[in-house]
Parts: sequence; structure tokens; C-alpha cells
Amino acid sequence: MKTILFYVALGIAVSIYILQKIHIALPFWINNYVNDFLTLPLVLTIGLHCVQKIKKETIVLPLPLVLFIAFGYSIYFEWYLPQHHTRYTADWLDCVMYFCGAIVFYKLQSVSSE
Repeated sequence: MKTILFYVALGIAVSIYILQKIHIALPFWINNYVNDFLTLPLVLTIGLHCVQKIKKETIVLPLPLVLFIAFGYSIYFEWYLPQHHTRYTADWLDCVMYFCGAIVFYKLQSVSSE
């Protein structure tokens, strides 16, 4: 993900988190879905950056791996955790947001590596 987009996404995610913690009312879709959408682009960018620093080469994550990670997040956060912790709730739209964010990451990663 391009550096500026990474920091914009990180700023948005942190801002939403802080506003939620201080109990500022946010529109429903911002409160419930934006951070889910931003999660995988942020996590995958950080992970990819770390691997590239260690290996000292440009690496592009293949689409099947990116989708597998989105699937893993969906299973863990939307199926497993809601069964074991009351803080978590299952929402299929969160899964859609994980996959949409993963696809955005994949597309931006492909553009920035060219």
C-alpha cells in the first residue's frame, strides 16, 4: 500500500477507535464497518513491510494468500470469538469488509510494486 494511504488509513482507524472510547456517537456504518474494512490493508502492509526489510527484497503477496488471511480473520473474529467471549458479536458484513479490504490491499500492492 502506498505510504501516504497507509498513514491516512491508520489515522482514520485510530480516530474511530478513540471516538468510540470517549463515547462520541458515530454514524452506524462508520462505527461498525470502517475499521473492519481497514484492518487487513493495515495488517498486511505492516507484515509485508517487515518481511521486505528482513529479506531486503521486494515481495508481492499472492492473491490466494491475501484471501486466505481474510478468511482466517473472518473465521476467528466472526465465528470463533463470538462463541467464546461476550465482547464479540458475529456479523457477516464484517466478513465482507475483511475481504473488500484484502482486495484493496492486493490491488494497491500490485500497483505500487510495478
